[in-house]
Amino acid sequence: MCPVTAYWINTFTAVHDDEKLAAYIALAGPAMTGAGGRFLARGTPAAVFEQATVQRTTLIAFPDVDTAVAAYHCPAYQEALRALGDGAEREIRIIEGLPT
Repeated sequence: MCPVTAYWINTFTAVHDDEKLAAYIALAGPAMTGAGGRFLARGTPAAVFEQATVQRTTLIAFPDVDTAVAAYHCPAYQEALRALGDGAEREIRIIEGLPT
């Protein structure tokens, strides 16, 4: 069996300031990869169904849940959050992958 991974799912529910969002993106990407994350998908959905809405979403794989949680708290990502400030509202979920 391969080790279980974890997935960070970040959904932007509202964007209030495109400049703050751009500053966040510039800092958050390197922070996530530096903390062990690998970007799998980002952008707006190609299709939505049922009650879903078209929202910018990011999917990042991490080796495990602890690494993903630590990435959120790492200094580089906290700097990205300060740059974002009140520029957007988001939902972040970290879920454990299924064993393969």
